[in-house]
Amino acid sequence: SMPSEILLKIFSYLDVVSLLSVGCMNKRFYELANDNGIWLKLYSRSLHSKWTIWKMKSKKPETVSLDCAALHDKKPGYWKKEYIFKQTSAFKTRVMRLVKFLDPYTGLPSKNKEAMKVSGLSWIIVLKDKNGKEHVVEKPNLSFKDTSVTVLWSGTDWPCLDILSTLKLFGVTPLLPDQSRPPNKNGPRRFSLIAEYHLANLTESSVAVGADELVQLFSLSPGLLVGIWKEKNEIAFIMANLHYNQLIERSILGSATVQYAPPPNKALLDDIDSEYGLHDYSLHLDLHGRNCMYLCGSFKFLFCKKRDIENGYLRLRVVNLKDNRKHLPIIGTLGICWETDVFKGNVKDCFVMDLTLLDETGKPFWCFSAPVRMELSTKSSGLYDYMGHIYAADYADSEGKVCVEFVWLEETKEYIIVNLVLYVSTKKVNSWYGTNY
Repeated sequence: SMPSEILLKIFSYLDVVSLLSVGCMNKRFYELANDNGIWLKLYSRSLHSKWTIWKMKSKKPETVSLDCAALHDKKPGYWKKEYIFKQTSAFKTRVMRLVKFLDPYTGLPSKNKEAMKVSGLSWIIVLKDKNGKEHVVEKPNLSFKDTSVTVLWSGTDWPCLDILSTLKLFGVTPLLPDQSRPPNKNGPRRFSLIAEYHLANLTESSVAVGADELVQLFSLSPGLLVGIWKEKNEIAFIMANLHYNQLIERSILGSATVQYAPPPNKALLDDIDSEYGLHDYSLHLDLHGRNCMYLCGSFKFLFCKKRDIENGYLRLRVVNLKDNRKHLPIIGTLGICWETDVFKGNVKDCFVMDLTLLDETGKPFWCFSAPVRMELSTKSSGLYDYMGHIYAADYADSEGKVCVEFVWLEETKEYIIVNLVLYVSTKKVNSWYGTNY
């Protein structure tokens, strides 16, 4: 029953987050909270504040007229949209500026953690059942590595696996982050769709990675691991392995319905020629089990020649079976650690592979973080230096394949990588350089 003029006067004293929240109360409050007069003042105040910070620069401050035309010639909510767009654009620019800092050794972004902290970034999953009902799962545990972050959700109230249809992975950031205080989890948030997975017939349609006494692990591309209780055939936990390359972009720059698509590569003119193949590529490889790091290595000056191009792939040999000087020892026993509120476990003979392949200019060419299973091979080592069983671990996606071979040394109880080969898809190379291999 309160007159609109008095409500507008009250609303004019609210901060932006409170104004957005009160607009969700009912239809009348929504219309009043969209008032152009209130939002134009907020818009002008934000520009003045920004100009005060950068007043030492020669750039002239942007000004906005507060006359009647600026208010009445615009539809209700116009200046609200303009304010939010201006603030989110400045926020994205600030975060992406941090992502551009590169580590001189690896050539990878070195300030991803700072960028995630500044953005208030977190991740959630939304499970949808066959009736269309959505179940939101938040509060994950995070494990940071040099090139990836592992996000683990666990709980005791998962929906029944048989009724689930899809799973969506979102990056979530505050709509209007405030640098002076931590993100308000109850405030307005922005969702960015990272990936969508189909869960129908999960155990039949996905790749079985491994199992222990309590759970079975199933892998869904890209980089999602679902743990299923053996006894009940229900979800125990969900683990997402997210590679830092384009992680910030995909978690911030996408929308709630459309995934972020990175811009196409602009190839530089140099001596790239299909007669000579690739040259001067660099590889950074991490093998870990969420909490344990088994291998961290960088390899430079990778190349392939014309004879290494066959069956739609370009071969880059990183570790040669016959060159034992480059063979790599694995630290610890391979396995993926998992935990819930009650139980913990370790699924042996599998691990998470973080691969970053940089082209000759240092741009990320092929990157992924995914669980990989290791299996006993029928091949014998054939090496004088090693007497033991050969194990193989392979990974493949639309951009390429990775083939790794290990030798198990019974005397020292350790694995040695004796063979590591990358097969890069010619389609990927052709689209990257605009050539024709």
